[in-house]
Amino acid sequence: MTTSEPPAATIGVEQAEAALVEHYPRLVRIAYLVLPPSLGRNRRVLTAHALVQRSLPRGRTAPDEAGIPAPRRTDGSARDLGYAYVRARVVRQALDAGRPLRRLARPRRAQLPPLLPHVWGLRLFPHSGGADELALDQRLSGLSSAARAAFVLRGLEKLPDPEVRRVLGAAGVRDVDTALAQAAGLGTVGAVGTVDAAELLNSPEFDPCSLQARPTDLMRRRQRARAALAAAAAVAVCGALFGLPGKGWGPDGAAAPAYSRNPASEAALDPAKVRRVAPAAWETSARTDFSVWPARGTLAEDRELLRRALAVWTRPGATVHVTATPTTPPGPPMGPPQLLYAGRVDAARVVLFHDGLRVVRYAEPVPGGSGGAGRAGGAAADGTAVALDFARVDGADATVSGALVLGRADGNVRYLTAPWVRETSVRDLLDPDGSARPLRRDAHGVTEPLDSPATARDCASWDTLEVRADGTERLLTDLGELIPARLTSGPPSSPKDVSDAADRASWARTACLLPTVRSHGVRSVNSWEYARQPLPESNGTARWLCTRAETWHGTGSRVLAQFQAPSERQAAPAAIAARAEDTPACGPREPQVLTGVLWKSRNGHWYVLAAGSDQLTSLEVSGGAKAHTKGRLLATRAKEGTEAALYGRTPNGKRVDALR
Repeated sequence: MTTSEPPAATIGVEQAEAALVEHYPRLVRIAYLVLPPSLGRNRRVLTAHALVQRSLPRGRTAPDEAGIPAPRRTDGSARDLGYAYVRARVVRQALDAGRPLRRLARPRRAQLPPLLPHVWGLRLFPHSGGADELALDQRLSGLSSAARAAFVLRGLEKLPDPEVRRVLGAAGVRDVDTALAQAAGLGTVGAVGTVDAAELLNSPEFDPCSLQARPTDLMRRRQRARAALAAAAAVAVCGALFGLPGKGWGPDGAAAPAYSRNPASEAALDPAKVRRVAPAAWETSARTDFSVWPARGTLAEDRELLRRALAVWTRPGATVHVTATPTTPPGPPMGPPQLLYAGRVDAARVVLFHDGLRVVRYAEPVPGGSGGAGRAGGAAADGTAVALDFARVDGADATVSGALVLGRADGNVRYLTAPWVRETSVRDLLDPDGSARPLRRDAHGVTEPLDSPATARDCASWDTLEVRADGTERLLTDLGELIPARLTSGPPSSPKDVSDAADRASWARTACLLPTVRSHGVRSVNSWEYARQPLPESNGTARWLCTRAETWHGTGSRVLAQFQAPSERQAAPAAIAARAEDTPACGPREPQVLTGVLWKSRNGHWYVLAAGSDQLTSLEVSGGAKAHTKGRLLATRAKEGTEAALYGRTPNGKRVDALR
């Protein structure tokens, strides 16, 4: 005789609310990990909280038609049933948030920015982890949303595969097998050693309930406030004009005709009036920047191509993929721009313009060609779309105007080099002892393709462009933007190009941290070894470095403090001791820096280690460990998990807090 299984229990609102309140931090962590990293850490935090807070059933009970039936239990644990229900709702919404918006489809609520919670004037993000957490975050960003959900349910929730299949299937995942296979392939991640990826999910790096706060871009906020006031005033004036009888105040006076008949606007759209610089103008010019680049390329005389490029720049249609580096205005030209290049690059026709403030790249696919108009400011566009990329270059000089990105395709990048560049080569940052490989260019200064670290899925190599001009060698790296970033080494007051063995050795352990500053309008990245510290118990000598990424718009700089323990591998990634944004620390205005780490010796003993730059004369640590020392190096015994406060003082007694 067979017995029928009892139906799934019905979850009440009170039961679901009790589970949500009790397990709120865990549910928010799940949502944060499943949400796509492309949202940015601040929006991911707020969206994760919003998804969890919207996970209660709307009625008095959670019916089966919600699509997420509660699991059957034999122990009568209503709390477990409530938690499983809310967790499934959170997973479904997080997966919905990662789905792309369709033009003709009605967006789901999770795909829209959350109304609540909302924070004005602050950016919130979790506390920073170490190099292992950074490696895991990079690996997770390469997975699909369903695979991230499967990995989190397995690793954080410890659910068996049948239960993971049930939750993902109820959340609308069609190919559950592929998601489970991708999650299983994550395995281990390694920074200094090899760590089980699932063990890192409980790290503070992924805890959106324990947050740090930083201000938003204060200058941009002030500008937006002024713009809002100006817009309000304009609306008031227009309202008054519409209220007047007849045709308002009469003729337009000295105002120019409508936009389509404005002579300046028409001149900007005329390919015959595009400015062209003579090939040798840079040799006698007082400036050495993009303004003296000559017009090059096999299609520089193709007026129809230039006409299309100028028209799209002025009025980009809905199908044009437009990107702009931070604070770069993507508006129309202010007059006839300067032509830098026009030619065929792989499967696209590419045009580069310069208008004094910006470099603008237009790319259209070649009819019948394989692939589309490759992007210079991000991922590749589709096979038929036109691409338009903007990047600020105001204040450029010879050190940062040596090359421009012409296009990316199949994981490679091509550059257009400056007319003063005599030689080009490729140097792998992860191989400090390796020699530079020659890189050929054509008659127009276009390089052969080389591997682009901006599109790489891992950090097995980091190819940089080495340009030689006037006897100086400079390293430029692709960070996913139109302008490659210059790499330097040395104190902030006098950075120099990466040229000797010591600089290359430190960059070998720094290169894999560069993705943290990708796509932020970075102008240059300087890595400065500010201290060396003998480790306790004769564990060798560690190096402390501060890496600062400067932007084209001045604000938004990013600082990473590194702790490089001795390693047998030359390219072993350093541990991130601290990171900060919009801070003058480690820069020319405030060159001092101080940071510390909790370190474990080979004998298994824990220590608090700290190091400051040479402006500091004493260090003090308090809290879980207490110590005071004269000088700028500190090492004191501690316990595992110790949390301590660190600060130092300058010769005049000024307090300097640790970088956070």
